Amino acid sequence: MSEHPSSAVRGSDDPEYAANLKRATLAASVGSALEYYDFALYSLASALIFGKIFFPGLGDAAGTVASLATLAIGFLARPIGGLFFGTLGDKLGRKWVLMITIALMGGSSFLIGVLPTADQIGVWAPLLLVFLRICQGFGAGAEQAGATVLMAEYSPVRRRGFFSALPFVGIMLGTLLASVVFVGLGQVPQEALLSWVWRIPFLASILLIGVAVLIRLRLQESPTFVKLEKQEQVAHNPLGEVFRRSTPSVLRGIGLRMAENGGSYIYQTLAITYVSKLGVQTSVGPLAVAVGAILGLVTIPVSGALSDKYGRMRIYRIGALVQLALALVAWPLLSTGNAVVTVVVIAISYGVGVNIMLGAQCAALPELFGSRHRYIGVAVAREFSAIIAGGIAPFVGALLLGWFANSWIPLAVYVIVLTVITLVTTFFTPETRGRDLTLLGDALADSSQEIAARPAPQTSSFRDHHDTERPVAV
Repeated sequence: MSEHPSSAVRGSDDPEYAANLKRATLAASVGSALEYYDFALYSLASALIFGKIFFPGLGDAAGTVASLATLAIGFLARPIGGLFFGTLGDKLGRKWVLMITIALMGGSSFLIGVLPTADQIGVWAPLLLVFLRICQGFGAGAEQAGATVLMAEYSPVRRRGFFSALPFVGIMLGTLLASVVFVGLGQVPQEALLSWVWRIPFLASILLIGVAVLIRLRLQESPTFVKLEKQEQVAHNPLGEVFRRSTPSVLRGIGLRMAENGGSYIYQTLAITYVSKLGVQTSVGPLAVAVGAILGLVTIPVSGALSDKYGRMRIYRIGALVQLALALVAWPLLSTGNAVVTVVVIAISYGVGVNIMLGAQCAALPELFGSRHRYIGVAVAREFSAIIAGGIAPFVGALLLGWFANSWIPLAVYVIVLTVITLVTTFFTPETRGRDLTLLGDALADSSQEIAARPAPQTSSFRDHHDTERPVAV
């Protein structure tokens, strides 16, 4: 049955649907905030702290590389977690998988905060750090995919871009919180920071876990999965199904993520490492990321809303072009070592260039896949791209800095290559705006009749509440 029949009750007229939509938004947003608080926290700590306390015997440069390598290891665990939990999400439902992933991810972050250092237990310290980082990545591998799928399946059809983008505001809040924490830590004397103060933000993860679990306990299953269950169409082997039928969609999802995910971690981690080697004060980099996150609070929902009006790929393409233009000027400006310039450049590159693409991506990735294997499809696309683009970017960048004597040119080329890949991908990815998410097949297989049946865009994705059709489960 169509996801937007003319007889459907409109979301604005259905209190139960409105309440469930609110719960879904909160559940996805708090989870996103925790994931990115954890990952931004770890990224910043790996760039500025972990090399000194977990790899002190390697020296400053090698210790930084080793610390950033543990960051990359977490990304290697993400696709495994994405495959495992993504399969469960398509077989058992979205809600309970999201309960498990939030607990695993947040619990690992909390335990990092109680780890002994290398001076206390020697080689066991970095080994335990790596283990907890793997656990953190394993849980995160399906958390964001699940939040993305849940919100897309709950969102009103013609405002799906806007509503699907709202949980990703949680990403900015988590990143902002982690950055503000590290700006504050930058004011702490080095000896106190490295001895015990660094532990506090990791231990604080337990508060976000509690809030997220309480919200998700009250959440109902997504309408799309409810329909699959009622019609006995739940996939028995979603992993096999996605690789047999959806490889072209997965490859497009990976291509779309190269510039967004790679750019995100390059500006949040690699750029901070780079300017710190130029003598910029330690607190400046996190401050720049915090300002970028504030910009993202606006950029992401606006970009999502614009994708409802102008199409996902058109807005995505604009974001890629903006990042490409910024890459040509950002790195030579960062090379000046000026603190004010550093804040402005990183904030705009991350908060605007990266997040225009993210806003359009929120609805686009779930719309690419059919309902039987949507969770695993989004998870595979997100997490394999997270290795190729985001996870190894800071590590590769650290190597480039060493090989080319801290030159900015290889770093700029790196960003440009990732962005060109995404830009080209937008021309080979079908437009998915308004797609019926109860369809079993991928968007690449949509017939001309199915495409023509999609609802026309609204004049405004922000204000037109009375012309909003909700998704239905039966």
